[in-house]
Amino acid sequence: MLARVEGEGALHLRTRGGAIEELTLQIYEPPRLFEKFLEGRSYEEVPDMVARICGICPVAYQISAVNALESLFGIDPGPWVHAMRRVLYCGEWIQSHCLHIHLLAAPDYFGYENAFAMARDYPDIVRRGLGLQGLGNEIMSLLGGRSVHPIGIKVGGFHHAPHASEVDALLTKLLAALPESEALVHWTARIPMPDDDQTFTCVAMRDAEEYPIHRGHIRTSDGLAIDATEYDRHFTEYQVAHSTALYSRYQGGPYLVGPLARLNLNRDRLPAPIQQLMHDTGVTWPSRNMFNSMVARAIEVHYALSEAACLLQSHFHDSTPAVAVTPRAGVGYGCSEAPRGMLWHRYRVDDEGRILEARIVPPTSQNQARIEEDLRRSLEDFGLQHSDEELRLHCEKVIRNYDPCISCATHFLKLHAERL
Repeated sequence: MLARVEGEGALHLRTRGGAIEELTLQIYEPPRLFEKFLEGRSYEEVPDMVARICGICPVAYQISAVNALESLFGIDPGPWVHAMRRVLYCGEWIQSHCLHIHLLAAPDYFGYENAFAMARDYPDIVRRGLGLQGLGNEIMSLLGGRSVHPIGIKVGGFHHAPHASEVDALLTKLLAALPESEALVHWTARIPMPDDDQTFTCVAMRDAEEYPIHRGHIRTSDGLAIDATEYDRHFTEYQVAHSTALYSRYQGGPYLVGPLARLNLNRDRLPAPIQQLMHDTGVTWPSRNMFNSMVARAIEVHYALSEAACLLQSHFHDSTPAVAVTPRAGVGYGCSEAPRGMLWHRYRVDDEGRILEARIVPPTSQNQARIEEDLRRSLEDFGLQHSDEELRLHCEKVIRNYDPCISCATHFLKLHAERL
């Protein structure tokens, strides 16, 4: 069992003569039908409802939803709201990435069954990670009202603005933690990683000035540049027989979303000191090794922490937390960069603001085909002569590079290996 991935599924592997004949990542959780739940609901209910899709990344679902609805209603909530939404999203990146690095992925590389066992020998490392994760949760609570399924976001802005005293207290903590997040980057860069060079297409959002988090256009590593409204023309969801989760393809093949794809496509949007920090890791960017995803997450933690501090210092002031909203009929499109990758929403709405149709494409379903391809290539490099237990552990390590939230796409991993 893979207890360090959310959701349930299995990997079926059949080999013949030392070569992989069949490899399928089987997701058999029942569909959750969130898109159908939204039908008939008011646009005002959408942010709180979609937050329930994921307990780790609720802000991502909320921001993509309000981006879609605000674009349809012709609303620009203004610079204060955009800045504070970016701060809120930074909090989610910090807590999600730190959870993944310390509780899910790091034990793989240090030979521990879980983070509790690892903490006995590396207490300071785990304590630092949990401390940074806690700061991410505090940011989410400041603007979202609470860190799990926050309730602060609404179409048009926020339900309320936090008090200046709360902001000042949190800002002091964020600034004090910057050396810790920088040390995290250096620590992850020193962890020996497999040399697993591959060729893959990266997909991420791109903003004219900022590192993409809460808004932007869609870019690919082969040169495509489109708006969220054009997503369906280039990306296709499809069903496979062995999975209840939809897969996605671009130009007929798999593609990568997530922190490594974001850094590969947007490292020039980072501040100069963080670009220098990336150079100091010794990793060659853009990276074609998925095992560098852990370093990418650590870099994004440090960036998100510094970005949140900067925005709170320079943009926070008393302001109307929301603008008036007048719904209108039509179709709205929106996306944002969840910790695990780009998250796309589409809503068809009537003139009273009721949802007639909803479609949500989460990062994990977009990465599903890429995970299968990565497993195939990585297993061949690793060597199929290893025992089933060794193959299982290697597969888990590969899958955790993507930090898949399988429940969002539709205690994994069961490996069924046939050797013929």
